[in-house]
Order: sequence, then C-alpha cells, then structure tokens
Amino acid sequence: MTINTPYAIEVDGLTKQYNDFLAVDNLSFTVKKAEVFALLGPNGAGKTTTVEIINTILKPTSGTVTLLGMDVTQKKYDIIPRIGVLPQGFSSFDRITVRETLEYYSRLFGCRKTDIKGLIALVNLNHKADEQYRKLSGGLKQRLGIAVALVNDPEVIFLDEPTTGLDPRARREVWEVLLDLKKKGKTVFLTTHYMEEAEVLADTVAIIAKGRITAMGSPLELIENNVNYFTMTLTSVDENMVGIIRKMGFDPVPNAYEDTHEDTQEDNHGIFKIHLEHTDDVRRILNAANDGKASFISLDIRKPNLEEVFLKLTDDPLRHDLSSMKETV
Repeated sequence: MTINTPYAIEVDGLTKQYNDFLAVDNLSFTVKKAEVFALLGPNGAGKTTTVEIINTILKPTSGTVTLLGMDVTQKKYDIIPRIGVLPQGFSSFDRITVRETLEYYSRLFGCRKTDIKGLIALVNLNHKADEQYRKLSGGLKQRLGIAVALVNDPEVIFLDEPTTGLDPRARREVWEVLLDLKKKGKTVFLTTHYMEEAEVLADTVAIIAKGRITAMGSPLELIENNVNYFTMTLTSVDENMVGIIRKMGFDPVPNAYEDTHEDTQEDNHGIFKIHLEHTDDVRRILNAANDGKASFISLDIRKPNLEEVFLKLTDDPLRHDLSSMKETV
C-alpha cells in the first residue's frame, strides 16, 4: 500500500559512506510527480550514487528515501515494476530489430500488455521499426533505449546522461521525446552534463558538489539568484582594446574559460569575454574604444545561463568538454 503524496521522490538526510569516503552527505530534496528533475554535478559529486539509492540499486548508510510513497529499502520489489531506468551507454543486441528489441525486453520484464507499436511511435522510430540495432545511429539507439525503459509503463523514469555523445540534432530529437513523457504525466529524473539540456527540459534543477546540494530551484531561479552579471564578448580584439578595458577596471578573459597566459592575452585575433554588472558599462567600453581608436570585429551581449551558475557553485574547472566528463562515484 502506497501513501498518497504529491511527490514522486522524497529524500531526507541521505548519506552514503564507502569506508573513509563520504560519497553522499546528508541530502534532502523532493521531486514532484509529472515534473522533469535534473541533478547536475561535476565528476565524483555523488550523482550516480544518489540515483542508484533512489532506484533501489544501492542501500543508504543513513537517511530515508521514499519513491512513490514507498521506502526504497523496504519495498524494492513493489517499486521496481513502477520505474524505468536508462543507464548511461545503453546497448542492445546487434542483429535484432527495433520492434524485436522491445518485444524481448517486454518479455524479460514480464510485461504482457506492452504497447510496442505505441512505444515505437512515442520515440519516433516508426520508419526504423524493422531496422537492426547495429544499423541505427547513436541518436536512434538512445531513443530506442528510452522506449526500453518504458516497456513496463513506469511512473518514474531515470535517465543517466541520455544524450552524451550525440550530435546537436540527435540531442534535440531526444529532448522532444522527454518533453512528450512529461506531457503524459511521467516523472523524469535526469542526470546530465549539458547545461543547455537542463535549462530546456527541467522544471527543477539540483546542483550537487562533494556529496551535498549547493542550490536547487527552477533554471531561471538559479540564474537570477546566483549570477548578477551579463557577458560581453569581443572578437578579434587588438592590443590597444585589451589595454583600455583593463584600465577601466574590467578583466577580459581570453577564449571563454581558457587559462590566462600573457601570450594569449595579447592575441590580436582572440575572443575576449568580460563580465559586466550594468548595461551602461557597454556604452562606456565602446566610447573608450572609440576615443582610443581601438578596434574589434564583432560584439555580443548575453545574459547569464545555467552553465555559469554551475561553475560558480561547484568551483569546477569546467571547459568546453562538458560532454566528455564521466561520473565516477
């Protein structure tokens, strides 16, 4: 018997200790039913450990976790039929088709009433239903993996890095599938290293670092509460321009998050980013550039995004290779 609750997941004081290593440190949060919840964090932050406790794979050292109103340590076999899991790096049998794959997993999980045709349509694989798994692109394989996670018509779906390694078009196709799941009333628990993915999909984002939640809220709330600047990007900046900006008290950073070295700072063809707190600062910089006869090719002004919040709250040396990061805990 389950407890009637508005939450699909309730985590209270969750701790997981591996000998002397504290992987998860007193976590508490809730996930509402029919929402997309994204858990973000750098390598070793405790994301995978947290998820594996919630979906009954691991047992906590202390604290309580309830899933659909049931204690995950006491009701494992009641919970499993009501959840779906897509692990990172999903794989199937090379020589069976999309339809055969779903039929196989449906039998494996004891699901006699699986709507195979409906699942294929849900993940937009109608045109590939009779294609062997080995012939599918990476994006199509991931969509099939999501369908496999849905063969038992679960109420909660756990997706671990569902778009890692996909090209931008394939990634967005997977996003459409996930948004459709939300429309159908499914609860989606997502871990990802793509900040844009979390911004687009998630109703709630929790950022975890060193086993603890550092911030949680909607993407917009996290941005508004943690980053009070916008970014000005100048392309092909000459030495004079860099000097003028520094004299005004600003710190132009070459090539986004690249390490600062003297030889790159004076690169006449570099890209420099400047954090500004006031819109008037843009006018001041442009006026100073005009007065000093400094030059640049292009100018771009952008509001802060979730990636900047992540960098600030995790103190993580993130670079442009977010997609290559692998969870180690």
